[in-house]
Order: sequence, then structure tokens, then C-alpha cells
Amino acid sequence: MDRLNSMNLLIEVVREGGFTAAAAKTGLSRAQVSKSIMQLEEYLGTRLLNRTTRRVSLTEIGRIYHERCKTILQDIEEIEGIAGEQTSKPQGTLTLNAPTSFGVLHLSGAIPQYIKQYPGMQISLKLADRFIDVVAEGFDLVIRIAELEDTSLVARKIAPCKRVFCASREYLKQNGIPGVPQDLAKHQCLIYSNELKPADWVLHGPDGTESIKVNGPVCADNGDILKAAALAGLGITLLPTFLVGPEIRAGRLQQVLADYCPPEISIYAIFPSRRYLSAKVRTFVDFLADYFGDNPEWDRFG
Repeated sequence: MDRLNSMNLLIEVVREGGFTAAAAKTGLSRAQVSKSIMQLEEYLGTRLLNRTTRRVSLTEIGRIYHERCKTILQDIEEIEGIAGEQTSKPQGTLTLNAPTSFGVLHLSGAIPQYIKQYPGMQISLKLADRFIDVVAEGFDLVIRIAELEDTSLVARKIAPCKRVFCASREYLKQNGIPGVPQDLAKHQCLIYSNELKPADWVLHGPDGTESIKVNGPVCADNGDILKAAALAGLGITLLPTFLVGPEIRAGRLQQVLADYCPPEISIYAIFPSRRYLSAKVRTFVDFLADYFGDNPEWDRFG
């Protein structure tokens, strides 16, 4: 028995004043309507309708049940309307996680522009440089910068993430400019620790792929720390251009080994499911992809 359907039919029978009129209104046979109400009464263990040859009327318990049915079905209709609206019009709070440096440098500019475009939205942003499980930790959306592995989650690329080897001009003046990957082993290197093998730098270049073991005075899980160390002349670092592009453009850092590049990574928006995707997630992901684009400003350093 479909209880919601039976509740609807009870309301129709009362509204129309009988089984025959309710059947005509719903497109069912009179027997189908009568059977559905009888099954509901059997399920509840009580009579809801008094039946005569000329009319039906609610019993005392039937009146109470009928009123509650109307309230329940109205609530269902309302919540279904809200759910439908959520998939078409962004509203509410978007819970978002992103890496610290990227969040501070770039989401800080993007989020206000999104809110201006969708003034009914709120953003709850948490920054962290550790791996975030979007489902287990209850986020609507996670920004992940990585060489993406196979995942059951949905991932959409919102921007490229070029990485470069760079150092201060003072450091290079004192220690020389590396010409080939093997030279890195002789230099002080500033290492990002959130890698599977942080001290093994992989480079793709004219001679194929090479892996160089490096070491140096600073190993950190935050790119801003490594950038500060590089600006202070402590060594060569490998960082994304969204972090060091402006420093290279301004001449405070100098790119080295430009003919060599590390494994390609990108900036992704990660979310649990494309099915019934809420408007707040869909519009924010679309906005970020348009905001950053395929040639983001941080890569324009000549």
C-alpha cells in the first residue's frame, strides 16, 4: 500500500463528497479508490469514513486523521518546492575548503565577486594544507591542487597550476645558476613537505624524465614559508606560479631550469555528486572556472 497515495485519495474523497466523484477527479476507477481507502483503514485498524448509499462522511477519528493528512501533504509539497528551488537558484551557505596560500591569495578576491553576483549566498571557508575528505568532513566543495587520482567524487578543473623552479637573484649570484637537473643536488633546496616523496624532485625535459634527490635548510607544508625563504636567499624552491608568479614578474625571484618542468598538476573543484547538484555548488564552480580561466594572471610573468 502506498500510504501517501491513500492519504491523497482520502482528501479527494472528502473534498469531492464521495468515491465516484473522487475517482473521476483522479482518473481512477471507483473500485480502486474504495479499495485504497479500505486498505488504509485496515492498516490503521480504525474506520475513517461512514458510508451510506448516498454519501460518505468522516468519523471522529477520521476528522483528526484527515486534518493531519492535509498538514503532512502540504509540508511535503513545501519541502519539495524548496528542494527544487535549491537546484535552480543558489541560496544558503556553501561550506568550502581550500589550501591556505591559494585561499588567501586568490579566493579572497573571487569570493566577494561571487557574493556580489549572488547576494543571497553565504560562504563558509576553512583553509588547510592537509588532505580533506569532502564527504567525511561534510564540505559542499573542496579546492584541491594535485595530480588527480581516480576518485568516485566529481572533479572539475577550474585553473591550470604551473610550477617553476626559482630562487632570489642574490642566491643565484652567490651559488651559480643550475643548467641541468643534476645541478640541483649541489644546491640548497627549499622543500614542500606535503608530497609523497618531498625530497625527490621529478623533472620532465629534453632528455626525458629525471628524478633528483635534493636537500636544504627549510622543509615546510606551506608555500608561503618556502617563498619567504627563497626571497631571503636561502635556496632554490619549486612552487606554483599562483604563489611566485608576481615575484618573478617583479624580479624578486628568478626562474631557473625553464626548459624542465615537474609533473603536471591542476586546480580542481571536488564535490560528492553531479546528480541533483545544488545551485550553490554549480554556480560557484562555474564562477571560479570563468574567474581564473585557462590563462590566469599569475602565469603572465613573461
